[in-house]
Amino acid sequence: QVQLVESGGGLVQAGGSLRLSCVVSGSISSIDAMGWYRQAPGKQRELVATITRGGSTNYADSVKGRFTISRDNAKNTVYLQMTSLTPEDTAGYYCNAHIVTPFRAYDYWGQGTQVTVSS
Repeated sequence: QVQLVESGGGLVQAGGSLRLSCVVSGSISSIDAMGWYRQAPGKQRELVATITRGGSTNYADSVKGRFTISRDNAKNTVYLQMTSLTPEDTAGYYCNAHIVTPFRAYDYWGQGTQVTVSS
């Protein structure tokens, strides 16, 4: 059983910052890619940022230069530092862990943490 638990969401004013964390626990040997996705009301879930086990990162154009993803492999934890937040960043933020085994790949998701940015 693999569990992902996000934390760090909340209400912040435009221009502010938040740091999200996601801890992965359970029967896992190693996690390949980890990432953050978000979903605003009435919209599809979209990629925010991903990071490989080796540290290579990928960002959505809308967050480049404002958000930074990082991970601590020893703690099975991924972080998302968000700065210069705007109301358009308001959404539920979901952590993803992508695990590849010799047999198949698995994607695990957290329950999400709400980020609300007021104008």
